[in-house]
Amino acid sequence: MKHIMLAAKDTEAIAFDLAHLAAYLGRIHDPRHKQGKVYPLGMILALIFLAKLAGEDKPSGITEWIRLRRDEFVRLFNFKHQRMPCLNIIRGVLQGVVSVEELEGKLRDYLHEVYGGQQSELVVIDGKTMRGTIPLSRSQGVHLLAAYLPAEGVVLKQVEVGAKENEISAAPALIEGLELKNRVVCGDAMHTQRELSVDVLARGGDYLWLLKDNQPGLLADVAQFFQPPQKGAGWPLAPLPRTVARTTEKQNGRLEQRTLTLIVDRDGFLDWPGVGQVVKLERQVLHLRTGVQSNEVVYAITSCSPQKASADQLLAWLRQYWGIENGLHYRRDVTLREDATRITQPTLARAIAAINNFVVALSMALGYSNLAAARRSFNAQIAAQLY
Repeated sequence: MKHIMLAAKDTEAIAFDLAHLAAYLGRIHDPRHKQGKVYPLGMILALIFLAKLAGEDKPSGITEWIRLRRDEFVRLFNFKHQRMPCLNIIRGVLQGVVSVEELEGKLRDYLHEVYGGQQSELVVIDGKTMRGTIPLSRSQGVHLLAAYLPAEGVVLKQVEVGAKENEISAAPALIEGLELKNRVVCGDAMHTQRELSVDVLARGGDYLWLLKDNQPGLLADVAQFFQPPQKGAGWPLAPLPRTVARTTEKQNGRLEQRTLTLIVDRDGFLDWPGVGQVVKLERQVLHLRTGVQSNEVVYAITSCSPQKASADQLLAWLRQYWGIENGLHYRRDVTLREDATRITQPTLARAIAAINNFVVALSMALGYSNLAAARRSFNAQIAAQLY
C-alpha cells in the first residue's frame, strides 16, 4: 500500500501515516474464512478511518465516499479487484467481524506507540447515551461509560452500561485493568460510592468525587466544614485552616469567577474510605449582555493529600472534568454527528463510538484544538495525495 500522510497543524515534525495504521489494524483477529476475504481487514478499516477524517460520518456516507474514489484506492492499495466494499460489508465488519474491545485496544495502543503520552494524571469517568440508538417509543439506547484523559483527548477504555444496570454498577468493570497508580480519578455524584473509592485506592490511585443529594449525609458533613464556628460562652472558636484558589475568565459573553476553598480533614471527621480533603467550589457567572448573574456552589471530596493536590491543582482538575462535555461529548455528538447517526445494532454503535474517539484523539495529537477545522484540513490533504 502507498502512503497517505496527514501533516500536523503548524509543524512538520508530527504526521499521520495511513499505511502504518492499515498495517497496525491488520493485526486484529479476523474470523472470516479465506474464501470470504475479498477485502483485507486492515484495508477496510483504513478506508473507514480515511472517510471519517475527510468528513463522512454515517456508514452510508462512508461507503459512498469510498466508492466515488474507487480508482484511486485500487491504485493506493495495489488491489486486484476493480471494486470497493459495499455498505453491507462495512457494516458487517464493524458489527460482526471485529471485536470492539480489540479494536478499542488497538487504536489506544497505536496512539500511544506513535504519539506517546497517555501519562497525564487526571482520569475522568463519565457516561454518554448514543441518541441515534434509541428505538422509537423507547427512552434508552446504547449507553457507554468512558475513562478519559482530558489533557490528551484519549479514551483509555469504555464499557457498555447494560439495560438493567447503571453507571454505578458498570464503573468497577471500567477501571478494571486500568493503570491508576499515581493517578486521580474524577467523577460526578453518581460515582461517589464507597466501593468504587476503595477500588481506586487499592489500584494505587486517588479519587476526586463531586457531591449531591444522592449522599445526603456526606454532603451535609462536608458543608459543615465551611460553616462559621458556632458562637458560645468561653473562648471563641477559630475557623478551620483553609487555602483558596481563584480564577476569572471572560469568554462567549460571560464573565466567570471560580473560587475553590480547600480544608484538610485532619481529625478524620468524615466516615468515608481514604478521604483526606474537602472542597467547596463557588461559581459566579455574569452574562455581560443582560447583566444577569448566576451563582452555584459545589462540594467535593478527595483522597489526595495536601502535598499532592493544592487548591490551585484541584481547581484545575475540576475545570478539566467539566471540559469533557466540550472536549469529547460535543465533538462526538455534533462535529462527528454521532447522535444524528441512526444505528439499531449495539455492536455497530460501539464500533462507531470507538472510531469517533480515535478521530478526536488523533486530531489533538496532530495539534488541532478545533475538530471541524482539522477534518477540513485532512480532507484537503487527502484529496491532494489521491489525485
